Amino acid sequence: MSMDEGYGPTWDSDDEYDNFIRKMNPPRIVVDNDSCADATIVRVDSANEYGILLEVIQVLIDLNLAISKAYITSDGGWFMDVFNVTDKEGKKLQDKTTIAQIEDYVRKSLGADSRYIPSRRRSVGVAAAADHNVIELTGTDRPGLLSEVSAVLASLKCNVVSAEVWTHNIRAAAVMQVNDEDTGLAITDTERLERIKERLSYLLRGSNLSRGAAMAVSSGTAATHIERRLHQMMLDDGDCEQLQQRAPDQFQRSNVTVRNWNDKDYSVVTIRCKDRPKLLFDTVCTLTDLHYVVFHANIDAKENQSYQEFYVRHVNGSPMNTETERLQVIQCLEAAIERRVSEGVKLELCTKDKVGLLSEVTRIFRENSLTVTRAEVSTRGRMAVNMFYVRGSAGEPVDQKTIDSIRQAIGQNIQVKGQPESPEPQKKESPTWFLFTNLFRPRSLYSFGLFMR
Repeated sequence: MSMDEGYGPTWDSDDEYDNFIRKMNPPRIVVDNDSCADATIVRVDSANEYGILLEVIQVLIDLNLAISKAYITSDGGWFMDVFNVTDKEGKKLQDKTTIAQIEDYVRKSLGADSRYIPSRRRSVGVAAAADHNVIELTGTDRPGLLSEVSAVLASLKCNVVSAEVWTHNIRAAAVMQVNDEDTGLAITDTERLERIKERLSYLLRGSNLSRGAAMAVSSGTAATHIERRLHQMMLDDGDCEQLQQRAPDQFQRSNVTVRNWNDKDYSVVTIRCKDRPKLLFDTVCTLTDLHYVVFHANIDAKENQSYQEFYVRHVNGSPMNTETERLQVIQCLEAAIERRVSEGVKLELCTKDKVGLLSEVTRIFRENSLTVTRAEVSTRGRMAVNMFYVRGSAGEPVDQKTIDSIRQAIGQNIQVKGQPESPEPQKKESPTWFLFTNLFRPRSLYSFGLFMR
């Protein structure tokens, strides 16, 4: 900001002006645990700007909260939201720490020191931070791909610190944090980074040269929320392009419709589908990345079903005026809803963390003709707490013989706890555990995620 004599302050940039507005109109957050019998109510009032709704929802889902209802209005320059939230078990919040965190995190996310910046970096990238490199990958999915990527990184002495990988509609996207196996720091040698990019790009291309993976190196850290970044990468990669080619009985599709309310110049997007965690984040994320602004919304989730209604305009102020625009929004929302759908046998693994663990475990899956359809891998202190969804490489369900083979192989080198689920559960004492939950549902498209800290 500068001062012009006789004219008051002038602003050097739009960002500086937006920060001034935020400081003059700080967000107001109220957490009400008394008004509703079965949910905690979170009210957020703030100066309005593009993307603010996504910021608030992102904070709530990062606190592992489920949003059962929401009422959103943001006409004019003010943003007013009401969310009914519960914990993962569907109960109203009782933990005072979590309640305090809601107010603190939302205020920090929307305050003057925070700035929402849409990021649409494409394809494969490597960004360096002090203690890790961020690698982004996109390519054609195939059985064993996660195992192959992990093996390449291990052979190049890269330790996977964290990663999240999704696949959908035969496409794969990953955001991975790696560091040097020996030093535990970011890799700074440019020649070595080039070798990593070269090997991974070659691996991801496979035999499909027309839709291979490109790679780029950039400095700095990736500030975009990882799950949002994965949505952006898959959207850029066109994973929704083939959705209409599926057989109608392969998957119960969500019902997404778009109509125009001409009197108010809104497009009304209505979604009816099976409810699941983070569904609202996924749909709002997609609308935001398609450059639509949500002015009003009504969200209701009950009895395992979700109803979402959004009143939107494009950032240029116009509703969807063509059939092409409406079809694009419908297809992209359907893809966003499906990317997180979990299927296959669920494996939960807890063991001491070590370099190359991800490569080792996924190799065992591949040797048993299994492919990972979704996974979350995290490190808590010195322990790795991992969750994988797996199925047969041809899409078939996993049989008990294969499960026993996996348990035997993994049990030889890491601690495994639990017992697989079976049609007739049997009580059996064991010093180790591996929890199996069969969520297999036949369909030609699938999604998986991997997260490792």
